[in-house]
Amino acid sequence: MARPTKKSPVQPLQKTPTGIMGFDEITGGGLPTGRPSLICGEAGAGKTLFSIEFIVKGITQWGEPGVIMAFEEKAEDLETNVASLGFDLKKLQKDKLLWIDHVHVDRSEIEETGEYDLDGLFIRLGYAIDSIGAKRVMLDTIENLFGGLKNEGILRAEIRRLFSWLKNKGVTTLITGEKGEGSLTRQGLEEYVSDCVILLQHRVVKQISTRLLRVIKYRGSLHGTNEYPFLIDEDGISVLPVTSLLLNKDISSKRISSGIPTLDEMFDGKGFFRSSSVLVSGTAGTGKTSIAAYFADATCRRKERCIYFAFEESPQQIIRNMQSISIDLQQHIDTGLLQIHAARPTLYGLEMHLVAIHKTVKKFKPRVVILDPITNLVTIGSMPEVKSMLIRLIDFLQEEAITVMFTALTFNKDATVQTDEGVSSLVDAWILVKDIEWNGERNRGIYIMKSRGMKHSNQVREFVITDNGLELVDVYLGPEGVLTGSAREAQQLSEATGIELRTHALNRKDRELDRKRLVLEAKIASLREEFESVQDELNKSFQDEDLKKEIMERNREQLTKNRNTRNSADDKTKQ
Repeated sequence: MARPTKKSPVQPLQKTPTGIMGFDEITGGGLPTGRPSLICGEAGAGKTLFSIEFIVKGITQWGEPGVIMAFEEKAEDLETNVASLGFDLKKLQKDKLLWIDHVHVDRSEIEETGEYDLDGLFIRLGYAIDSIGAKRVMLDTIENLFGGLKNEGILRAEIRRLFSWLKNKGVTTLITGEKGEGSLTRQGLEEYVSDCVILLQHRVVKQISTRLLRVIKYRGSLHGTNEYPFLIDEDGISVLPVTSLLLNKDISSKRISSGIPTLDEMFDGKGFFRSSSVLVSGTAGTGKTSIAAYFADATCRRKERCIYFAFEESPQQIIRNMQSISIDLQQHIDTGLLQIHAARPTLYGLEMHLVAIHKTVKKFKPRVVILDPITNLVTIGSMPEVKSMLIRLIDFLQEEAITVMFTALTFNKDATVQTDEGVSSLVDAWILVKDIEWNGERNRGIYIMKSRGMKHSNQVREFVITDNGLELVDVYLGPEGVLTGSAREAQQLSEATGIELRTHALNRKDRELDRKRLVLEAKIASLREEFESVQDELNKSFQDEDLKKEIMERNREQLTKNRNTRNSADDKTKQ
């Protein structure tokens, strides 16, 4: 019986990193090395920019020279278009790391006689690759190369020949193509012969645009299959991958201060868990932003970085307003520990906001992130969409070991309701600041609705905002319920008055007792003196009687002695 042959280990597909933030994570390493990939989409989706960044990042980060062959735009136009992103194509060409060739294809000159082929293109492209030792190639766009062909047989054969030639050449190629009707490309063939197909979309919903990327196929490799939002800004393209939702993140038992000592006391005297999520919700004007500002100030005082994303106020407004409660955020901005990013939610779609936050966090590397308020995001998405976005954000920040604080506006005065965004069940700690209206006043009460993993106060504390900052004071329970504000002060004054009156009464009682004690002591002294006098009189009578008896006894003894003496004398005389 023949022995079974030992199988050789399967070699994983070799990949070439693109250098595009987030994309390499989605694809598990980048584009297939030495193979052609197709990137398609409608006009303005970002195909050309994606491809140029792939070429430039390959040169600047991995030292792999590249070739850009454009069938639509001239080299000068490409250089100008990407200069704002910091890509200096002229310098790269001068350093012989980049070759840009513009090939003009006149469709009217294409004859469908079977003689049309790409030999001239292959010679031109091969020369460019060999001249600089290129490892990466960009072809933009394939429609201009085959747009004039009507014979499907010739078209299919030439497209296959182009892809086969590029694969044999061993260069990693990115080909751009315009989206067709009912197919990914206009010809509907390129996506079938490409090893990797990427679709870019520019979607507009409720007058808000969102750019999305999807990997349609990737031969020989696992890849993310979802739609991923991406952002085009001054740094190029940033793709946001959907982070893991396996709930297996590392946790920390360390505690950090909220910046408000009396609030820390309500959290077992130690504050929040590090890398946790905290929600501060309440009606308008209850001080949610002030709590967030104190948290940001405390973070910077620990010499840790903080990012404050504001969706309602400008950075200047926040800095000015917080000065009224003795918080100087400007000093932390000057030292580089604090960044405030302010934008209206309607500036981007939800996914674009998520990408922007993701990118800013990755770049600044903070320990604390604040979003104030998340309620405004409802204006650009439905509640389920906002909740989904916030779940992904919380998951990402926990992955980065970042503590996040959300503020949210509630419209219902019932303290037990959830926030409109529905994230109160997702966060680790939930603080609710509520209006307490009584006796013609509106005061603030602060509750800890929940705090996972730690002991926390179940009491209602009055939340006071003064010129000196924020303070939590004990509320008073009167016959009619919780007393706050002037009612609390009146109760305190009443108690203080009662204490003063009671003290005065006690002092008066003590004085009266002292007087009575003195009178009684005087009477006791008089009685004692009278007693001693009577005692002396009685003792004197007894002493006189004893003295009389003693004298009489002494006299008697003397008389007896004298008598005995006379008798002795008489006896001597008789003798």
